[in-house]
Amino acid sequence: MPQVLEFKLPDLGEGLTEAEIVRWLVEVGDVVAIDQPVVEVETAKAMVEVPCPYGGVVTARFGDEGTELPVGAPLLTVAVGSPVEPSGDGPAADSGTEDSGSGNVLVGYGTGAPPVRRRRVRPQGVKAAVAVPVAPETAVPEPEPAPAAGPVAVVSPLVRRLARQHDLDLRRLAGSGPDGLILRADVESAIRSAAEAPAPEAVAEPAVSSGSSVSSASSGSSASGGERVALRGVRGAVADKLSRSRREIPDATCWVDADATELMAARASMNSVAGASKASVLALLARICTAALARYPELNSTVDQEAREIVRLPQVHLGFAAQTDRGLVVPVVRDAHERNAESIGAEIARLTEAARMGTLTPAQLTGGTFTLNNYGVFGVDGSTPIINHPEAAMLGVGRIVPKPWVYEGQLAVRQVVQLSLTFDHRVCDGGTAGGFLRYVADCVERPALLLRSL
Repeated sequence: MPQVLEFKLPDLGEGLTEAEIVRWLVEVGDVVAIDQPVVEVETAKAMVEVPCPYGGVVTARFGDEGTELPVGAPLLTVAVGSPVEPSGDGPAADSGTEDSGSGNVLVGYGTGAPPVRRRRVRPQGVKAAVAVPVAPETAVPEPEPAPAAGPVAVVSPLVRRLARQHDLDLRRLAGSGPDGLILRADVESAIRSAAEAPAPEAVAEPAVSSGSSVSSASSGSSASGGERVALRGVRGAVADKLSRSRREIPDATCWVDADATELMAARASMNSVAGASKASVLALLARICTAALARYPELNSTVDQEAREIVRLPQVHLGFAAQTDRGLVVPVVRDAHERNAESIGAEIARLTEAARMGTLTPAQLTGGTFTLNNYGVFGVDGSTPIINHPEAAMLGVGRIVPKPWVYEGQLAVRQVVQLSLTFDHRVCDGGTAGGFLRYVADCVERPALLLRSL
């Protein structure tokens, strides 16, 4: 007899606790091999293809595309052993121990020993869980039952999300499933009933003037009719990190205008060499940053608030802000202090392409020690960026544009850029921050200064 094994959403590492199903890569009834990717999920860090450690026939999938699942929630079930007929989406049968599984280890998910299947603890009174509930013939909830104590008889995360989106109290619904299990049909029926019910104003105040009615409707619309966008995935991660940065870091910003004419001329000269890789402005600025951090290591640090210590970091892992269809991400160039401008440029190009394709891994988006933010690509001159917690500083770069500039005692048109440094005032004072920024500006104005550190 085949064994039906349950594969749960593994720990994807980097402190991630949930993921959203983006795309199923297998159907119920498909035969999968060990370590074959079965689902593509989106975490707060990246898009990840999740491989299944079992080989066999897929008998059930848990969650539609767009469903958000916590780590440890069932993803699918696989019948291993002799071939079986798939039973459709639904609960997994109890089974023993798998005798063959993946020898690989996904981040945070080990399969070195055969897993022992344990019964899942279900809410009290619920005997079975269905992955995709089927609408019953009669699914009419009671009008206004009093909220019941104890756990709510809901298993499907899709049902919970649907209720949240329509502000439904699940404790007031009577489930039509086994032992009171609340199904999707129950929630949809309650939504329809609420939509068909007469407006309270029309019942309570039939003689209200048309002007008052419009005023009341407008008030209700402004209070509750706005579009709600869930803060989750990349957007949610950005919101959490920026909020924590503002809450914990006493930041300050200083800025300076710099004449980038010679830097742009040096770049053009580099790129004129036949067969050589093209040097980007971002790569040159990144190399300038690593040289500046070698002189001012205070800005390549983090703060251990509990120990009340500043931790100066030996390596420079340089993050750079990249705007993608999924939102703002910060890929990290590892060991940037050991790379030249060409190597940094190649790595930036590789990570940028991965960001656009949505294939960055969580490891490529974490561990940065300093961030470079080129917001000039958006056509703006300046900004006061928020520090990428738990780092201590971020260098912002505006657009490089022709401006009037006093050069060698004469008014001239030069290529000018505004540089801004936001820094954690706990790790250094203004003198250090100003020294760092001034060195960066000097290298932008006179790139030959970098020859000292090459």
